Amino acid sequence: MAAAGSLEPLGPEVLRTAVSLDAVESLAEQVLPSDVRDFVAGGSGAEATLSANRAALDRISVVPNVLRDVSGCTAATTLLGDSVSMPVAVAPAAYQRLVHPEGELAAARAAKAHGVPFTVSTLSSYPVEAVAATGAAVWFQLYWLRDRRKSFELVKRAEDAGCTALMLTVDVPWMGRRPRDVRNGFALPPGVEAAHLRSGTPSRSHDASSGGSAVAAHTASVFEPSLTWADVEDLRARTRLPLILKGILAPEDAARAVDCGADAVVVSNHGGRQLDGAIPSVDALEDVSVAVAGRCRVLLDSGIRSGIDVLRALALGADGVLVGRPVLWGLAAAGEAGAGHVLGILAAELRDALGLSGCDGVAAARRIRTVRSTTWTDR
Repeated sequence: MAAAGSLEPLGPEVLRTAVSLDAVESLAEQVLPSDVRDFVAGGSGAEATLSANRAALDRISVVPNVLRDVSGCTAATTLLGDSVSMPVAVAPAAYQRLVHPEGELAAARAAKAHGVPFTVSTLSSYPVEAVAATGAAVWFQLYWLRDRRKSFELVKRAEDAGCTALMLTVDVPWMGRRPRDVRNGFALPPGVEAAHLRSGTPSRSHDASSGGSAVAAHTASVFEPSLTWADVEDLRARTRLPLILKGILAPEDAARAVDCGADAVVVSNHGGRQLDGAIPSVDALEDVSVAVAGRCRVLLDSGIRSGIDVLRALALGADGVLVGRPVLWGLAAAGEAGAGHVLGILAAELRDALGLSGCDGVAAARRIRTVRSTTWTDR
């Protein structure tokens, strides 16, 4: 595997012909070692949920309205108090120096330039303070750690760094078994580490001798599998930041999240990387939206690949979406310019989708109709 500093992005000039997110992914494939591509692209088990996320989105059609004044069409809105250019945030993703030497710093600068929040992971390869120093609107994603004191230290660091929201991931008691990583014996290369978990000695995530995924072995040793609703209530009491719970699929869990003080939930199956066979995120969205009944914001994650996907999510009750892998593909292809290119494509596609469906903005998008198979949905 290439070390963090040895990756050679293609450069911004190649982006001229990449007019879709799929095209950007194809560029990234020219740059990345195969095991890193698998680490980013792969899912758990037989990757049934990974595939189902995309298929479920593609089953949803929008019923456009005509003769509406869309001359002032805009995707601008707010997400958890942040003014944003579109209802999109960059999803948390671990170890971004795997795909580009500047990793999270470059991706955060791209998010800032395009007016959307950037979510920095507990497993970020740069610390939250450095990411926040880019000037981006930064959300901090927390994995609950066996060392409870360390979890709260990270929350304090996020607050002190100026993060505007805290996102607790609730669907990872341990990392789902990802056969691609097991087959590749995936381990982190020199120069890439979880900056927030730095201990002064090499972690298990660098040990390629285990015969499986060294990253999974490392997270199993530091993540706390006994996280419960009581811990969520404790976390709510200890932070002033808006609290987001990521990894909600069951309506009853969404309702419980609101009762525990969550300001938002992310309807997510972790991009098909946790329970294989879990419901596609978009298929869970409407029931979750009904369950929370406007008492908290609802975001959708897993499989978003275009502006029409964002429109689909809005029409089905979401306030916004998280976008993960596409930003990593852009980062791999051309660094900050590549990540920004991905967000620019999404912005252009979303404005196109809004206007052509008769929507002058995000609020109107939440009132349009959709068709899934033969079932009509009025919103």
